[in-house]
Formats: sequence, C-alpha cells, structure tokens
Amino acid sequence: MTISTTPTGITANRQTREMTITWSDGHTSVYSFGLLRAACPCASCRGGHEKMSAEPDEEVFDARLPDSPQTRINQVEAVGSYAITIEWEDGHHFGIYNWYYLRRLCPCEECRGQRRASEFS
Repeated sequence: MTISTTPTGITANRQTREMTITWSDGHTSVYSFGLLRAACPCASCRGGHEKMSAEPDEEVFDARLPDSPQTRINQVEAVGSYAITIEWEDGHHFGIYNWYYLRRLCPCEECRGQRRASEFS
C-alpha cells in the first residue's frame, strides 16, 4: 500500500481543538492541538539541531497538554507547497510541519501500526 504525503484538505476546528487533514490516498488524519504542539518540529522544541529528525518522537503520542494558550491555534499558514506552520496563542510559531512529518504523526491505529512495523524492517 502506498501512503500519500500530499494533502487534499486541511481544517482546524477551534471548538473540538482538532486539525483534520485529508490525504490524496483517501486517508484522513485527525490531530489534537495538544499533539501538534507536543510534536512541534522546531529546533527549540526538539531539543536542539542535533535532535532534528524527519520522524516524530514516539513520546509525543503520550503527551497530554492541557487547554492553554500553548495549545490554542491562532493561525495556520502554508509554507510553499510542502508544509504548514502554526502560530500558537502563546506566540510560538517556529515549527515547519512538512507533509511527510504530518503523515508520520497521524495518531490513528493504522498509521501507528505502520510506524511500528517500519521500525523493525
């Protein structure tokens, strides 16, 4: 099965605090705002340039960030045709979430299973 890293639609719902991305292969990923903030790919949040990776850190899936300015989205902007950046209410806006990273960040059981399987292959 080929996994797409090309989105066909992105919505952010402030009431449910979720971002939904529909991918060109028909898959739909639903991310809590807390997960997106915990997985911020900027160097500061990742712990420095030496810890940068194309893959999300596995521990972000267990992070439980409360509703706060840190996890409320002000704005989502396109970065070229390859990514988005999120401005959070606390002013943080440095992470560039590219399509590959966001697809690998999908929290659904199917995608988590595929990530685990790829770790062992």
